[in-house]
Parts: sequence; structure tokens; C-alpha cells
Amino acid sequence: MKLSTTKLGVALAAGLSLAGVAMADTKVGMITTLSGGGAGLGIDVRDGFMLAIKQSGRDDIEVVIEDDQRKPDIAVQLADKMVQSEKVDVMTGIIWSNLAMAVVPSVTAQGKFYLSPNAGPSALAGKGCQANYFNVAWQNDNLHEAAGAYANSAGYGKTFILAPNYPAGQDALTGYKRFFKGELAGEIYTKLGQTDYAAEIAQIRASGADSVFFFLPGGMGIAFLKQYADSGVDLPVVGPAFSFDQGILQAVGDAALGVVNTSQWNKDLDNAANVAFVETFQAEFGRLPSLYASQGFDTANLLISALEKADVSDADAFRAALKAADFESTRGDFKFGNNHHPIQTIYAREVVKEGDVYTNKLIGPALENHADAYAADCKM
Repeated sequence: MKLSTTKLGVALAAGLSLAGVAMADTKVGMITTLSGGGAGLGIDVRDGFMLAIKQSGRDDIEVVIEDDQRKPDIAVQLADKMVQSEKVDVMTGIIWSNLAMAVVPSVTAQGKFYLSPNAGPSALAGKGCQANYFNVAWQNDNLHEAAGAYANSAGYGKTFILAPNYPAGQDALTGYKRFFKGELAGEIYTKLGQTDYAAEIAQIRASGADSVFFFLPGGMGIAFLKQYADSGVDLPVVGPAFSFDQGILQAVGDAALGVVNTSQWNKDLDNAANVAFVETFQAEFGRLPSLYASQGFDTANLLISALEKADVSDADAFRAALKAADFESTRGDFKFGNNHHPIQTIYAREVVKEGDVYTNKLIGPALENHADAYAADCKM
């Protein structure tokens, strides 16, 4: 799907694929997940990104959008096509860390810029950092580190932890353990895409834990929470926003009420950019924005802010303009560390019900002005 800003309103309203659009001054390739179990995440990133492009009023940015189907081999094929055939200047969109690891190093090695609206694997934050790679969301460990810090403040001393066995899942448990000061009642890596958690819940029940931490994004989190609620295991649950985000909560329902989760964004963050974003996103798409939508929106606005200062063909100037991060973020204060990953405040949120809508309400900061643990290993 090729979109130019002049045709964007029609495309968003009708879901049309617009071919034959005139070449734009800056060409963006977006590879994201638009089908299958993780489609909601990619759709929100896409919609947030394209809303920011539309609001900018610029007609010199073309966005080519492709569905990776959550498959690394498909993502690699699409990335090769975008770099070699489509001649994109900038790439973005990938949700899953295993796909990012398959795509990002190759893209940046070919001199292209990659702006991540989601995946932040540790391998790209430390020794594997790249001058043309900027993460606009977080380093994978960050929200889980904040969950560990919250668990300490809540007085939990023996937590059972689980996550899927892929780079982001490994980073999740590493991050939680980095900040949690108590004892582990158990630690499990589940299969990516798993939907039956009877065995894991049985282990939790027998473990003597006083709490549970889990990272299971998308449909995995929905399945786990419903089965956990039905199991009668009455232990408090802590997790990152990925398992309690706006698109997921409606499917989970009452099983999520009261759960505390961690995020660098929420719809009730009180800054002008966020208030306007929540209002305009809801008006445009008829739903509340999610964490992923906010990240797509911020990623596009970072790109636009850099294009206002430098042409993408001047790599050094464009890179410096990205590093400056001179845009109004939905999360308020935003800046990059030396490894091009955010330094930002991460909050604790509680799942509540507002009318008929399940959503999150801010509790307060869990970690303030927080940088990732791998920046010291980045030699940039």
C-alpha cells in the first residue's frame, strides 16, 4: 500500500491501496504486522503514524506500507524490496524483536535510517547500536524494570515470572529481575504464540508465590489473563503495558480490573500534545488510542521534526536532527541517550472501567528519567 499525504484522508477512511502516487521528496517504508495474532499492534502503530503525517500538512512524504505477517523471512524479503526496489530513505514499523533483529542491521548497513516505533532488543542498544538506528519507544527491558521497581514498593517478596521465548521475552524477565529485590518462586519461558496456559498456571498455584509478573503481548496475554481469572489463583498480577493495553483490555474484560502495569504513556498524561492526540485519534478512528498508537504518532513527529531541519540525503545533518528530538511528544519530556534509545519516565497504571470501557488510569511514576542498562556498551 502506497500513501501520499495528499490522498491520506481518503485512504484512511476507505482503507484503499493507492498505486501510482507521484514520487515524494522523502520516502518511508513501513513494515509492520497487519494480519494474524499481532495485527492490532501493527494497525495501531500504522494509524498513529499516518495521523501525524496527515496533521503535519506535508505533501512531500510518501509512505509505503507492507504486512510482515509476523514472519521474519517475510520481513527480510519486504525490507530488501523497499531498500533495493522502492528506494526508501527511512524505514519503520516493526513490532516484534525477532523481526527487528532480522531486518534492522541490514537496513542500517545499507545507509538507510530506521526509526523503531516499538521493538527495542538489547542487542541493538549496547554493543550492536547503530548510528542510523533510533528507537522512539523504549529499550525492551525498560517497562519490565519499572514493574520490578513497583513490585518492591508494593511489598512483594516472592514472584513467579513468565514470558515467551524470543528476544523481547528474554529482555522482559532480565529487566524485571534487574530491579526486583525479592525471591523468584518460578521462572518460565513459554512458546511464542501459545494460547493454553493450564500447565503454567498449575505451576504458579504450587509455587508458594505471593505475586505474578508476566509479559505476554497481544493474544497471548488475553488468553493467559482469562485462564488465570478462571483458575481461582488469587495472587496479585503485575505486568508491562503490552499485556494491558487499550486494544487488549476490551477482550479481557473484568479479569484485568485492578491489575497494575507499567508504561511510558497513558491517555491521561497531562500535556498539550497528548490531550490533542487522544482527542484527534478518537475522532479519526472511533476508538481510544493505545500505547502502540502513541508510539507510531511520536515516531512520525520525530521524523517530521528532523525533516524540518535537514534533508535525509545529508545523512550527518539528518542524524543530528533526529538526535535532537525537537518535537512535542505525547509522553511529555523526551530525549535520546547516547545509544539512540529514550531517556524517559515510566509510570505505574491501574486497569479500571470507565462506563463500558476498560482502560488504564495513572497511579504515578515507577522510574523517573530512566535510561537503559546497555547504553554504556554503545560506543557511539
